[in-house]
Amino acid sequence: MKAQHITELLVGLAAVVLLARLLGALARRLDQPAVIGEVLAGILLGPTLAGDAISGHLFPADIRPQLSALATIGVAVFMFTVGLEWDVAKARGSGGFAVTVSLSSILLPFGLGSALGLYLLTRHQSPNHTAFVLFMGIAMSITAFPVLARILTERGLARTTLGVLALACASIDDVLAWSVLAAVTAISGAAGADQWRVLLVVPYLLGMLFVVRPLLRRLLTRSGTLGPAGFACVLAGLLLSAGATEWVGLHFIFGAFLFGAVIPREQTARLRAQIHDQLGQLGQTMLLPVFFLTAGLNVDLSGIGLGGLRDLSLILLVAIGGKFAGAYLAARGKGMPARQSAALATLMNTRGLTELIALSVGLSLGIIDRELYSLMVVMAVVTTAMAGPLLRWILPRRLVEAEASRESVSADVPAALRDRT
Repeated sequence: MKAQHITELLVGLAAVVLLARLLGALARRLDQPAVIGEVLAGILLGPTLAGDAISGHLFPADIRPQLSALATIGVAVFMFTVGLEWDVAKARGSGGFAVTVSLSSILLPFGLGSALGLYLLTRHQSPNHTAFVLFMGIAMSITAFPVLARILTERGLARTTLGVLALACASIDDVLAWSVLAAVTAISGAAGADQWRVLLVVPYLLGMLFVVRPLLRRLLTRSGTLGPAGFACVLAGLLLSAGATEWVGLHFIFGAFLFGAVIPREQTARLRAQIHDQLGQLGQTMLLPVFFLTAGLNVDLSGIGLGGLRDLSLILLVAIGGKFAGAYLAARGKGMPARQSAALATLMNTRGLTELIALSVGLSLGIIDRELYSLMVVMAVVTTAMAGPLLRWILPRRLVEAEASRESVSADVPAALRDRT
């Protein structure tokens, strides 16, 4: 790189970090997740408002490959931390409640989204119609586990029955959604002429579960603390796992997520917290804002027209209505009261950064075009922004305090639900 390009890169990174921090803080003041402000920072720097006047000056074409590389690392680190926090034990003790609600909150929006995809194919070109329809279904089905967990913590609901069930449903939802997205990625032919590599997913999964996981358990439980050598091994494993899934033709996000998920949870709480803190600071402060920037540079709402507004209305209707109805009806069917069922359905509608990552996968693979990507980003922002105010309306502060003041959550969740009025 020339000295001029290095200077442009460093100045551009500084602008991204500061603007993301500023708008993230503003979003929190407005009782919104910081991710809302950070996403808007990327959109503001993109072509929607001022064309290339701002983005072309701050981020010239010569430095955008470097920005994309940093964004890739940021997304890999984020997906690793999502896997690190994912706990299959959250679904245990729910008596099938979490599984039922998760399946319903995925199947209904998936079916409606797939049907919408058939209509959108008449307006948006895609080289693989099957992958397009399936991708639209899964894009409507995603729940953002990290944002949901943040909302529950801020509302004081994390330790309540509602909070535990929401986290359990979202954790199952995450795994199902990423699994289907992995299948869509394979169908899209991401590996090109080397499509046979997808067959290596099976030995890769077996190796992660029966070789890497025991090795990590031995390494982490023996050391007791995470020194530089241990952290280097974890970081190298994250990158290698992400690189492996990218090579076989899926996407690097799946390898990053799985490596985080296979890190053992038994007797490693302190170590996992250290890993999360050491990786999280750099990722949250600089790498993810760069991803929001690259995502925003691909969002252009300046010329969507009436047809685009109609498509956006349909997308919002299917995304919100399908997810809400699926979760609400399943929760009511399992005996949860109406108000708590509505709160759970609202939480399951939170999409946040998880949706943006899925959309970036679809755009990078050519499954969706830039116009549809822009509309879907708007949907992700709207569904995330509405969660807090709707939850406050459904569960006013007095009910939240009453919910939080109850005794510890029952291990037998169905019984706890039946005892509610």
